[in-house]
Parts: sequence; structure tokens; C-alpha cells
Amino acid sequence: MSQYTETITVHISLSTYGDALIYGLTAANRYVPGMDLKHRLFAWHEPTMYGTELEITQVNEVELIILPAEHVLPFLAERRLLQHIEWQWDEEAAQWIEFASILNVCIEERQYIPSFTAFRQGKLAWTWDIKTLPTAATAALKQLKDNHPSDYAGLNAAFSSAVFYRYYGTEVTASDLRTEYPLLFTKDRAVAGINEQAWLVSIGWRADAAPFRLLLQLLEPDDDDPTWRLKLVLQDKIDPVILIPVRLAEDGHVSGGWPDSWSSHIIERSSGWLEHLRASLPKEQWAEHSGDVLSKPLSDEAAWKFLTVDSRRLLEAGWQVLLPAWWEAASRRRPKLRAKVRADEGDSEGQAGKGKSFFGLNSIIQFDWRIAIGDAQFTEAEFAELVARNERLVQFRGQWIPLDPALLAQISQAMAGVDSSQGLSFQDILHLHLLENSQVSYSGRAPKKADQEDDEDNERIQIGVELNEHLTRLINQLGRQSEWPKLSVPNSLQAELRTYQYDGFSWLVFLRNYGLGACLADDMGLGKTLQFITYLLHLKETNAAVDPVNPSLLICPTSVLGNWQKEISRFAPSLRVKLHYGSNRASGDDFQALLGQADVIITSFATATLDQELLSTVTWESLCLDEAQNIKNAQTKQSTAVRSFQAKHRIALTGTPIENRLSELWSLYDFINPGYLGTARAFSARFIQPIEKDQDEQKTIQLQKLVKPFMLRRKKKDPAIQLDLPDKNEMKTYIKLTAEQSALYDQAVNDLMNKMKELEGIERKGAILSTLTHLKRLCDHPVLLTKESIPGIQDDPDSPFNTDMLISRSSKLERLLEMVRELREEGERCLIFTQYIGMGEILKQTLQQELQEPVLYLNGSTSKMARDRMIEQFQSRTLPPAEQPNVFILSIKAGGVGLNLTAANHVFHFDRWWNPAVENQATDRAYRMGQTKDVQVHKFIALGTLEEHIDEMLESKQQLSDNVISSTENWITELSTEALKDLFTLRRDITG
Repeated sequence: MSQYTETITVHISLSTYGDALIYGLTAANRYVPGMDLKHRLFAWHEPTMYGTELEITQVNEVELIILPAEHVLPFLAERRLLQHIEWQWDEEAAQWIEFASILNVCIEERQYIPSFTAFRQGKLAWTWDIKTLPTAATAALKQLKDNHPSDYAGLNAAFSSAVFYRYYGTEVTASDLRTEYPLLFTKDRAVAGINEQAWLVSIGWRADAAPFRLLLQLLEPDDDDPTWRLKLVLQDKIDPVILIPVRLAEDGHVSGGWPDSWSSHIIERSSGWLEHLRASLPKEQWAEHSGDVLSKPLSDEAAWKFLTVDSRRLLEAGWQVLLPAWWEAASRRRPKLRAKVRADEGDSEGQAGKGKSFFGLNSIIQFDWRIAIGDAQFTEAEFAELVARNERLVQFRGQWIPLDPALLAQISQAMAGVDSSQGLSFQDILHLHLLENSQVSYSGRAPKKADQEDDEDNERIQIGVELNEHLTRLINQLGRQSEWPKLSVPNSLQAELRTYQYDGFSWLVFLRNYGLGACLADDMGLGKTLQFITYLLHLKETNAAVDPVNPSLLICPTSVLGNWQKEISRFAPSLRVKLHYGSNRASGDDFQALLGQADVIITSFATATLDQELLSTVTWESLCLDEAQNIKNAQTKQSTAVRSFQAKHRIALTGTPIENRLSELWSLYDFINPGYLGTARAFSARFIQPIEKDQDEQKTIQLQKLVKPFMLRRKKKDPAIQLDLPDKNEMKTYIKLTAEQSALYDQAVNDLMNKMKELEGIERKGAILSTLTHLKRLCDHPVLLTKESIPGIQDDPDSPFNTDMLISRSSKLERLLEMVRELREEGERCLIFTQYIGMGEILKQTLQQELQEPVLYLNGSTSKMARDRMIEQFQSRTLPPAEQPNVFILSIKAGGVGLNLTAANHVFHFDRWWNPAVENQATDRAYRMGQTKDVQVHKFIALGTLEEHIDEMLESKQQLSDNVISSTENWITELSTEALKDLFTLRRDITG
């Protein structure tokens, strides 16, 4: 009884592309349906998913299976087949099986080589290494090639496809091949006169057994021969110093003085040298009817072309080239253009001590050009002489100098764009110096400043600056605290400066003496106020003999006007202070009279904007912005007004130089040093987009280098500060929404999602921001959303206030009351920050009634007088207990900066702000000098809500402020509808 259930005879033919066309016949000589044959024949063939991926085509009513070329040889060699079928193979199929068995071993053992035939056709293909095949197999393949060339081509294609599939089928492996054998992929290579074996050696696929290397050597002019010339030489592989010249005649004959042991290798290889050389070198480099085909001298132009173009072509064609030793270094070094500052420029020390600004970023510095090409240094006159010679290679002071025409033109263009007789501004000099080692280059008509955009596609000439003694000292002082001039502390200062405060005062005066603006960006609580007051006293003392002198102008938030008055009165009672604020403020002649009665005039940002025209009539002795982040939006009227004021010196005080975006840094610097960072548009293109969008580390480093000289930033925890402040402990309090809040939250999100289907553009953004505010208010208390009447607040303030109803509807309010009660029982005091005026009113009424003690509430509508009284009351230690406020509620905008509230040692953030820096600023009302207790910071977060989503994002971006990168809520309006849904939707797995 037969062990087989059926018999199938398989017929196979190969296309010229290597694909196998397969059909089967039964024992009764009937065609097997293609689908049936596919399932049987490839039942164990995993690469084709057991035949399911194979195509079937019909030719003359015969269904043919198409087996792709990459699978043909492995499949036929292995033949993993169903055992219950008797498989028979026709004569042609048997032949393919025989070849497959041999050639698949070549593939498995990597005994393959690149196809020289395919390479000459501009393609990459693989073929078997005939040296590794048995003699019988070699003969059989030759017979197939001679008698059936199309079948041979198909077998070759199947072999090549199998190699690609097995070893180079992924991007990684294909990339590895390009890296290891780059000459395999070089187009337009000269292969005339070269055989397969020589080609395999030239591309690095096969080792060369010859004891020498064949090189083309370029010889430079010398005493024996004053011309450039090419030589064919043999280099000893053991001792590369040994170079033996060979003469190659027109008839291909080679002669030279090589060792006898080399002769057999030379005879084997030299027959193709002439033809290969002709195909590789330009025709003009041949000397017809000469004893040596390379005997023709090269012109200067031809030598330059050989160094820059022809040598690369020769390398790509498989030649090895020996160039003069100096060329590699010279070709790598790009020419440099340097502005050498003249010896007597930049020395303003004589005037610096007089309190006047005789320098500044716009001061003109005289210089002379220096051009460096390799190790050679040229003056402007020497360079002009070189250019006039119109040569590509010149000898200068005993060394060869390559003169690239394109680079020379760029140098000349850059020099023409900056008239050295007119000089460069100190700002230009500073930019060139700070960025010289940052891989920043300059091109075009002038040195590229901060307001010029990069063009990476253009070749560039790097411009540097060579400082003289005076500017070297100045720029070193800008960057090194140890080199700041030491000043005497003003005699009338009623305070003892800490070391870092003395340094800050000295730094402000140092920059003033050179007309350079300053940003004092110390952490809140480190005493920026005292440092500036000391600076003002210094101005008063140094200007004592000068008459008349305009006062300084200090612009600050309304909330800290009183604080500045008190601090100046306390630390510098000799300073005459006038307040320009309120409806009765001076104008006209009265204002002019006021100028003569003051050393410093204090006003608010709002008033400065209203009185822009009046304040612009004065050139102020100094102009200082406190909480300078108030001008972060450069396009606002407030920012525009402040930046328009004239002053001999500009100072910005801020604990948060960047709150959200780099554009804020530009606005700040455009105030202290106008124009230093270029125009807003150019700054955006050069820095904002690469840093904020692409996280470009190099651009970040460049910007830091430009910013650093004019910003002094110290932090409380810096070891050098040694404040001995108590600890600050931050903790998050997670709170579930009530059922009412959850229902309202879901409704708001659903309403937004429905609107997103219809709204576009500005309307879509408006709807998102509106919903955002609704959700944040809802997390605080539902009445902020429902707008319902609250007894004791919206109605008659004297009516009964139902705290039970309000507390039960907000988990946050309930938790806050519990925590405040607990800390009050321990005799401790707290600050509570909220964004919403309505929430502040609810908190005030609730806490006041529940605690039965006075509660303070400060917001934007609080008058200056009331504000000052509240601060004094809260900080007081002498009020009777019944009158002493222990809880202070503050609007984060009105009370988040400039206040000293160290009587509290607990800080509550009832709702979250978008920026950690803003929250930290608010916290620092309590965590600053004068605080003696550990400060506990409580951040309330509604679980599962937008608040928690944002908190997670803020947590991951906590370091952005330090890296001058951050974001605002505006990014939310750009999210897709699906992303919005993910961000806003209440998470039930958390809220329950």
C-alpha cells in the first residue's frame, strides 16, 4: 500500500527577473488548480506565510504560482514539503534544484561578491564568487550562460535578490553597507581598463596581495622643477615612505626601478593602468607622443583643480592619491576674518569714575582687518595684493596658501560691508567675541548680529574679533564677578549689605559706568530693593558736585508703591523721594518743579503709561523697573511706553526674567539695552523658533552667552548666598469633586465638544478658553459658574451668611477650612491665593464666620492706602488678639509680587496657576528674609480634572524656566478636538 495520497509533478521556469513560475500536474496529467497547489507546495514555507502571500496568474488556461525571486533559491534548496504527497520534478525544475543547492550554500556562507557587470551599468547587484564553487558547478553554470543566457540571467537575479533579502533587507543593514563600502555607491566612476579583481580590491571588498600600492602623486614646485606635476608611483606597503616612480608610455609599457619580487604583480596588473588612467583624468593632463603620459607640467589653475576636484574623482574611481602634506590641514581650515581692535580703543576708565556714561553699546570702536588662511596671517593690504594676483596657490612666507576664489569673494564682500575707517559698534564687538567659539559664522555685507537670520545653505566666512587690552579687561569684568571694581558703600546707607548684595550693587554701578543696562534677577527675598537703594545713594554721592541732576525714575506695580516708600525711608533717609501717582499728581510746571526736589520719583506702570508724554520729556539719571516682567508683552501700550523713556542707565528688577516665552526675554533686553538682541522678528527666527519648537541646544547656548553679561541671577539655595533660611516644604492636596461639581463639569465638556464640530478659527479658540475658565472656576466652587445669589455677598452684606450650604458644595472649601482651623489651633498664620475675586469673597466670608476672627482680603480693586494698612496689620505683633488678622487672602495678580508677609508660615494655592514661577513668586511673599519658621506650601488639586492634567504637565516641565523655555495656556487652543477631549474629560477612574 502506497504511503502517498497523491502524486504531483512540479514544473518551474525562471523569468529574467529571477521570479519562479510554477504549475503542477497530477498523475492523470491534469493541471492542479493554482490555489490547491499553493496550499500544498508551500504548506511549510514560513517566509510566504505558508503560501498565503503568493500571487496566482493565468496563462493559456494554466494557473501559475509566482514565487518572488528572493525566495526561489532558499525554497528549492531546502524543499520543506508535505510528506503525504509524492513530489516529482520535471527536468527543468530538477536543474534549478541542483543549482539552488549549490548557490544557497554561497548565500549561507556569504561567498558572494558585488557584480562588476551591474556596477558598470550603474546598478548594485550580487553574484556568486566563482572561486568558491566546485569545478563541476562552474562548468554547468558556464554551459547555462552560453546556451541559455536568459535562464542564466534569471538565476543571477534570483541569487542577487536572495542576498539582498537575507543580509541587506532593512534600512539599518543597507546603511551599514553604504558606510563600509561607500565606493559601491559612487556614480560616474571610471572603470575602463580595470578588471573585476582589481575593481574588488579598489572598493575594499577583497584584500590586495601585491606588496605595493599604485598611487598618483602631486608634486609641488621646488628648486629642481619650478612647476606642478603628476607622477605615477608605487608605494611599499611595509615601508610607506618608499615611493618608486614609474613611467607609463602611450603604448601601455611600464618601466621603473622596483624590486624584482614586485615584477610578477606589476605584469599582472599594469595592462589596464593606461586605459583606467585615461578614463579617470581630464584630457588636458596628457602629453601626447611622450615617453611618460604624465610628463606635461600643470598650470597653477590645473594644480588647483586637481587638489579640489580631480583628486576626489580619482578616489571615487578607485585610485589612491598622494597630495602635498600641507594640503589636508589647509583644506580643512576655513579662512577667518578677524577685526583687530586698535590698542587705544575702549579705554573709558578716566571718565568712569565721574558717574558719566562715555561708553555704551553704540560706541564706535576702531579696528584693522586681519585675515587668517591656515597658519598664515595677512593684513588688509597684503590680502588685497594676494587677491589682485588672481592665483589659486601662492607661496607666502615659505608656505603654500590655497586661495579659493569663492571664499576670497566672501571675505572681500564682508570687508566691503564694514568700512574699517568707520569702525564697529561695541555691540558688534561684543557679539563677535561672545559667539566666536559657538560655531556661529557671519556672511554678507556685514558681521551678522542678533537681528540677522541664519542661512545654513550658504558657505560662510567666520568672523572673529581680536580685543585690545582695554576691551579684554572690560569683557572679562562682564563675565567674572571677581573682576568687578570694588566700591565704597555709601556712607548714608542705614543697612549692612550681605556679600552678595554688595556684589550686586557694585555690578550695577560697573555697568552704568560703561553705559550698559542691567537685569538684576535675584530670587524673591534676596534684597533686590536694598541693592537698588544702595545704587541710588551712590549716584547721589557721586553727583553731589554736579548741578543740576535729574532724578531717577522708578516704575513698579501699584501694590508695592507704599513698600518702596517705606524701604527707601528706612534704608536711605537722605534720599528725597516723590510719588507720582493718583488723581492729584503733578503735571506741567508743577512736575518740572518736582524734578528739582527729588532724587528718585516713584510711579506705577499704569500711571507711566497714562503720562508717557510727560515722563518722556526728561532724561532720567537712571530708569528702573521693579517686577519688570510687567513689560513682558512687547506690543502692549504699557511696554511700549516704558521702553520709550530716556535715561542714562536702565535697570530691570525681576525674580522671573522669563515667565512663559522667550519673547519676554527679548522685551526685557530691548528695555535695558535697546537693539542688543535685534528686532523682535529676527530674534524669533534666530532663537525662539529653534529653541521653543526644536529644542536646539546650540541655539540655547548661544542665547545664554549673549544674555549672561547683563543679567545677574542668584538663588536662595546657592551655597554662596548663605541666607540660612528655614526649609520650604511643598505638598499637594488632592480633592474629589462633589456630585454637583462632577455633573456640571461633564456638561461643560460635552457642550464644548459639540461646539467643536461647528466652530473654526478665532471662534473655536474663544470657546476653548471660555470653557477652560469655567472648568477651573467649577473646581473651586459651583456658584462661580451658576452665578446664583449668595446671601451676605451679592445681596445685602448684612444678611445672614449660610456657610454650611457653601461648604457642602465644594470639597476644596471644606478641606481648606479643616486645614486652616488646625493651623490656627497651633497659633500659626497663613496666606491663601486665588485667581478669582468671587472665590476670594466666599473664602473671606466663610473663614471669618467659621473662625470668628478678622480675615484680610486683597485684590486688584483694593486702594493703595487700604493695601498698606492690611500689610501692616498682618505683619504686626502688637495688636490685641481680637484685632490681629491671622489669615490673609490674596488675588494672585494683585498680591503675588512685591509684598513682605513673613508673619505667615503656611501658603495655600486654592487654585493652580499655569506657570510654576508665578506660584513660586506668590509663595515667596512668606518665604523670604525675615522668615524664621519652616514654610508649608499647600497646592489644592481637584482629582481627575483639568487641574490634575495641567499639574502633571507642569511637573514634567518644572525645569523649563531655567532653560529659557516654557508655555502658556494658549497652546491648548491649538489642540485637535480629540486631544482637547482627552485633556478636559473628567477621569472616572480617579473621581469615582
